Amino acid sequence: MFSARYADVFDGNPRWNALESPDAETYPWEEESTYIQEPPFLTAVTREPAPLAAIRGARCLAVLADSVTTDHISPAGDIPEDGPAGRWLVAHGVPRAQFNSFGSRRGNDRVMTRGTFPHLRLRNHLAPGTEGGVTEFLPTGERMSIFDAAERYRGAGVPLIVLAGKEYGTGSSRDWAAKGTLLLGVRAVIAESYERIHRSNLVGMGVLPLEFQPDQSRTTLGLSGRETYEVRGIEGRIEPRATLTVAAADDDGRVTEFRVRCRVDTPVEAEYFRHGGILPYVLRKLLAKA
Repeated sequence: MFSARYADVFDGNPRWNALESPDAETYPWEEESTYIQEPPFLTAVTREPAPLAAIRGARCLAVLADSVTTDHISPAGDIPEDGPAGRWLVAHGVPRAQFNSFGSRRGNDRVMTRGTFPHLRLRNHLAPGTEGGVTEFLPTGERMSIFDAAERYRGAGVPLIVLAGKEYGTGSSRDWAAKGTLLLGVRAVIAESYERIHRSNLVGMGVLPLEFQPDQSRTTLGLSGRETYEVRGIEGRIEPRATLTVAAADDDGRVTEFRVRCRVDTPVEAEYFRHGGILPYVLRKLLAKA
């Protein structure tokens, strides 16, 4: 029965065989595609990684409470028409009835980055009284989508962080929860604790997971998230599980310094992070053998 069923598996069927396919060794990316785009993770990789430097002048993109899940960070469900991803699809000629879902468009970073932190029940304490992917663009006090704020920070060359509570990234393992965080320009997350796979995924994408000391939190330290942040102790080389210093300066010039645990847990993870993530690390290894 098995042999009969699969005897002609490589012959396909008339509909499959009628599909056009390019005769090329690499995939010809189509700029107009709303499903598949060339991912940006390796487009600017150099043969050698840049030296690690302190994170300076960082602003907070989101201040989150406990048990923020990977579904809060990167939902797989319906794409809201009035959100950044929905507006992008409409601008590219996709009618609402054909939006499909974030899960179906995970091959398009333009959609998925706009779909990072958009969950309808996400509460960002930088924008109290709101739900969904809303934040405050701190230099002007304007409220806008997290994606739009991230783009404005990127244009100004400002690195970003996220402050969170316990069990950050809990729930199902979802790679775009870390990928989208990176593509928004987030350099570090400071949380009270992490779900283990999401912590690993952050490191794998070159985002630094930091952990408050056991007796501390954003609340006990009096951090509002409106401060300007500096992460020290990663210059040149990062040591697994090292104790680092974070300095948060408010608008009045008061500086709160506190210690955090670096949750890059192993020497191998430290190498991934030094290279900017596992993908540049692997590519450089391959280039070294070429």
